[in-house]
Amino acid sequence: MTTPTDYRQHLEVETPELVVIDYEIAGLGSRALAAIYDAVLLGLGTIALALAVGLMGVGDSALAMALLGFGYFAVLWGYFAFFEAFWHGQTPGKRRVGIRVIRDSGHPVTLGAAALRNLLRIADFMPGGYLLGGVIVGLHPTAKRLGDLVAGTIVVRDRPHQAVAPVAAAPAAGVEPAGLPQLADDEFRLLREFAERAPALPPDVRDRLAAGLVQRFGARYPVRPPDALGFLTWLLADETARRQGRFGGRSAAPAAAPGQAPSGGVAERLVARQAPRWAEFEQLATRAATSGLDSFAAAELPDFAARYREIAADLARARTYRAPAPVRSRLERLVAAGHNALYRDERRPGRWLWEFLTRECPATILVAWRTVLAAFLAFALPAAAGYLLLVEQPGLAEEVLPPVMLERAEAGRERVAAGRGYFEAEAEVRPLVASQIMTNNIKVALVCFAAGIFAGVGSLLLLAFNGLYLGSATGHFANVGLAGYLWTFVVGHGVLELFAIWLAGAAGFLLGRALLAPGDYRRGDALVLAGRLGVRLVGATVVLLVIAGLIEGFVSASEVPLPYRLGVSGASLVLLLLFLANGWPARTQVRALIAPGE
Repeated sequence: MTTPTDYRQHLEVETPELVVIDYEIAGLGSRALAAIYDAVLLGLGTIALALAVGLMGVGDSALAMALLGFGYFAVLWGYFAFFEAFWHGQTPGKRRVGIRVIRDSGHPVTLGAAALRNLLRIADFMPGGYLLGGVIVGLHPTAKRLGDLVAGTIVVRDRPHQAVAPVAAAPAAGVEPAGLPQLADDEFRLLREFAERAPALPPDVRDRLAAGLVQRFGARYPVRPPDALGFLTWLLADETARRQGRFGGRSAAPAAAPGQAPSGGVAERLVARQAPRWAEFEQLATRAATSGLDSFAAAELPDFAARYREIAADLARARTYRAPAPVRSRLERLVAAGHNALYRDERRPGRWLWEFLTRECPATILVAWRTVLAAFLAFALPAAAGYLLLVEQPGLAEEVLPPVMLERAEAGRERVAAGRGYFEAEAEVRPLVASQIMTNNIKVALVCFAAGIFAGVGSLLLLAFNGLYLGSATGHFANVGLAGYLWTFVVGHGVLELFAIWLAGAAGFLLGRALLAPGDYRRGDALVLAGRLGVRLVGATVVLLVIAGLIEGFVSASEVPLPYRLGVSGASLVLLLLFLANGWPARTQVRALIAPGE
């Protein structure tokens, strides 16, 4: 039988056991199928979330709408990152299809890498329907999209049983094999390959091939089962038992001449002897892939590790003795599954996330302070320019500002006269206001970061636009004598909100700098290192924007007087300083993320 050409993409990774694992890379089709499955689950989850909110008894209240809105946003933006980080590199769709996200080193994906690759979905989605991401996956030699390039991840096939398993049949009932093998090594290999492929063949093709094999071997066995498949099954069991040496037999294969490849008989004996052990490890590896090592009893863990080392050694032997491709493929999948299970981080998800947000994220701000300063300037300079421009040329307001801002400025005098602020919401709708503000600001920040993949230009434009908008609005309100009226609203939440936007821009700048000026690194490596810092800046951004949204919804949108707002602003500043101080001891840890060789 002729082996078809293998057009699949592969990634080779050397394990600490000095064995090279050959991962099969997941293609665009399997990834698209997993995404469709996940999209269906997301839709069903949204419906379930709406029903759950309704069952809480809050009806159509603003609180219900706030919970539903924020919950939908969290699920939509966090679904993929959450499952990939805490479900061993798989979403439900990926698990169903049998693919998994791993790091380029072959190690399991981390929280930061999972978050990073999924934040870049915004860029991969452009201009719509994942067109850009799909094109890059199709063209990249290891099928990576932008998120994978930044996160240093790759999507591979995961299930160890996807490879065709070598058959090691037990002797048929009533059959008593004895003596040396009766088939030559190439004949036995041909027989075993037929047995491996027969279940997947169309019946007519299978019967035709079986008849040809009976014609080739039948004359040597005048007494045999009457049907072709029964005879071939018996013959495989008989030859397997002989090659396992159960009855004192030994391979009839001749020894290799000096300088020649080792005899195939060694590989055949390896398969015959070890196949049952491989089947047992396959079950354990599948269990570890679906349930994690926590599902193993204490006594099972050392046994799993020992079996993994045994399989790794068998893979090395199979390669040395040039075992057939299906055998090597199966062993590579088993070693990959064991490696993924043993070298994953089994820390508690809650503790992992807490340390990431409270220590690593603020430490990254301190490490990348120059880039944060650049983002501040990219915002502040256009803001100052917009303010001065509107103050000098008030007539430009209608061309620069949207109608809603012009209307608010016109209504400002009446609201001030009536003792009302820039924006005030009724107490019962403030939860909804806070939810909408948080989700909108976080979405803008995430887009600002992801836009940095386009050489930093996207982040720069978003920072400059927002700065110009705020400065122009301030200038226009100052022209009508209402600058204090506007900033009385902003002062409470502005400290955290503005700082968070600068952090998102700085994260985008890191990606842009890695593309334009990678320094001593290869551009791809520089991008991965920049992504490690960028995702931590984004984590800090989200934390600050959640707090700022609560302040804006419950304080800035209320009737509280200016002194109270100033007090909240001062408390926000103290909170920010404490947040940064908490990250001070972790600066060395964060710097190690971008150290050479990491």
